[in-house]
Amino acid sequence: MNVLLVLAHPERHSLNRALVDIATRELTSLGHEVQLSDLYRMGWKATVDQADFPHSATDPLNVATASAQAYGAGQLTEDVKAEQEKLRWADTVIFQFPLWWFSAPAILKGWIERVFSAGFAYGTGKSYGDGCMKGKRAMLSVTIGGTEHDYSARGICGPIEDLLFPLTHGTLFYTGFATLPSFLVYSADRLEERGEGFSDLVDRYRERLATLETTAPIPFRSAASGDYAPKTRELRPGLETPNTDGFKLHLKTTS
Repeated sequence: MNVLLVLAHPERHSLNRALVDIATRELTSLGHEVQLSDLYRMGWKATVDQADFPHSATDPLNVATASAQAYGAGQLTEDVKAEQEKLRWADTVIFQFPLWWFSAPAILKGWIERVFSAGFAYGTGKSYGDGCMKGKRAMLSVTIGGTEHDYSARGICGPIEDLLFPLTHGTLFYTGFATLPSFLVYSADRLEERGEGFSDLVDRYRERLATLETTAPIPFRSAASGDYAPKTRELRPGLETPNTDGFKLHLKTTS
C-alpha cells in the first residue's frame, strides 16, 4: 500500500512530528511505501491567488474556472503538480495536524484549496462517495488540547465529529475518499494527567496503522445511494434514526 502523510505543524520536536515518525516507521515495517509532505518545511504557499494560474491581472479571477482550465492545460504551478502526483500515487492519505481554533491549521487548508483543484479532485459531476478520489482511503490524526469530555456530545466545545465534519465529509468524502474514523489525541500537552503515557499512545497508534487497509470507513451516505431527493439533494424523509438531526443525518443507519 502507498501511504501519503501530510503534516501541518511548525515545530520539528512536536507531538505531531513524533506521530509522523511513528507512522513512517510502522508502515514501512509492515511493507508499505511512505511519502511525506511536511508543509512548514516545504514553505508551502497557503493562499490561492492569481499567481496560481495563467491569469491576466486585469480580468476578474473565478478560482474554480481558472483552476479547471489550468489543470486541463497542464498549467498549474509546479508545487501543486508535485502534490497531485503524490495523491495519484497514494492508496491512503493520513493528515496529521493539531486542532487550532476548532479547525485545521491554515497551511493545511491552503494545501487542500490549491491541490484539490477543479478537474483533479472535483468538478466532474460525481461527489460524496463517488468523486475523483474513489478507491482511496483517508484518515485524520489530530492532537487536541482539551479533554475528551470537552468534545463529547454534551461537551462545551461540541462533538469532535461535528467539528471535523467539514474535513471528513465535506472535503474527503465529497472528493471520493473512504474516510476512516479519526485518530484523536486529547489533552495532547498533558498525556500523563489523563493516564496515557507516550508509550501507551504509541501502542494505540500502531494498532490503528496496522489496520488501515481493513478498518471500516465512517458510514456516510453516498450521493448515489438514492437516499437523497434528486432535485433538492435533501435526505428523503423517514430514512433517519428517530430524533436524529444535524450532521448525523448523513450517516447510514443500521437496521
